[in-house]
Amino acid sequence: MTFDHLFEAQLDTLREGGNYRVFADLKRQKGSFPKAQNHFEGGQREVTVWCSNDYLGMGQHPAVLQAMHDTLEECGAGAGGTRNISGTNHHHVKLERELADLHGKEDALLFTSGYVSNWAALGTLGSRLENCIIFSDALNHASMIEGMRHSRAKKVIWNHNDVADLEAKLAAADPDAPKIVAFESVYSMDGDIAPIEAICDVAEKYGAMTYLDEVHGVGLYGEQGGGVAEREGVADRVSVIEGTLGKAFGVMGGYITGSRSMCDFIRSFSSGFIFTTALPPAVAAGALASIKHLRSSSMERMRQRKQVAQLRKRLDEVGIPHLENPSHIVPVMIGDAAKCKMISDVLLDECGVYVQPINYPTVPEGTERLRFTPSPLHSDADIEHLVQSLSRLWSQCALSRAVA
Repeated sequence: MTFDHLFEAQLDTLREGGNYRVFADLKRQKGSFPKAQNHFEGGQREVTVWCSNDYLGMGQHPAVLQAMHDTLEECGAGAGGTRNISGTNHHHVKLERELADLHGKEDALLFTSGYVSNWAALGTLGSRLENCIIFSDALNHASMIEGMRHSRAKKVIWNHNDVADLEAKLAAADPDAPKIVAFESVYSMDGDIAPIEAICDVAEKYGAMTYLDEVHGVGLYGEQGGGVAEREGVADRVSVIEGTLGKAFGVMGGYITGSRSMCDFIRSFSSGFIFTTALPPAVAAGALASIKHLRSSSMERMRQRKQVAQLRKRLDEVGIPHLENPSHIVPVMIGDAAKCKMISDVLLDECGVYVQPINYPTVPEGTERLRFTPSPLHSDADIEHLVQSLSRLWSQCALSRAVA
């Protein structure tokens, strides 16, 4: 039996709906972020990247690069195995200590990505705590949803950022069952921010653990880059803070922080930790250098906020609507998958602007968008070029009616 025709049939459905994803062939250029070389059939061109999750450009920072170079010379390339079998390197230990201190927790545990850390931690907590109920925000990330599904624990979905709905569902649950309230700080597609303090109030009232995904908050918020929970002064009230090293910290990896017992529990029972090769030591060293820098420097965060405000201001001035939110994410809503991809293609091919279309299943059908993430390294000229390019396309496509 051949299966390719079955694969192609479903791929054709994606193409017809405008949801088929095409990867741009990009080469990041050291020292030139957000510029990159876009390779295509017949040549290459310089483009400005407007959708990177390297939010502060730390993937290009000299301190990060030097730490990685030094550790590569010191330790070689790979970790040599899982953490249990020869793979625990001293750079992992130092990074975990730094992460625990960043979030004011007793301990931390590294994973190979933020996706894996959510999947492994929630999957293990939900499966090993007998009769556990996980209360999940309706817009939680796919990695959190997969972890809950993997755990086979009972899941109760509460309306997005609706603390009253969360309390009603907690009140209706078995009072003796272990409970986990799982939510994010910054929601990456709409850019809204959770009411963390109010969620903690309700969770504590009903004896529930709190599990906070800070992947779009760490490095960006708080005096030391500890995330929204640090900024709001409530990190000590959150049971588990999960984060990533691959966004604002500019490298790769994920982690959880919390009590020593909880981290040891996940370390000892999670297959997603036990059976995975450890991060390369050079990656851990680069992440450590990035965290240390951002704990002492606010310049990158301040510059980023300035450029976010500038982009929003210019979009308003030319009449391009964007979702208002208190974060660093600027979503420009299109509402049509095919049109969203078309605009993205023209921006890349004719204007040297790279922004990936965001469509289903990342966002619901009908809410397709372009998601812009200004960094401290985007210049005022970059912003002006983007806005003028987008404005021309907006007029040509009569998009004002489509998103009104």
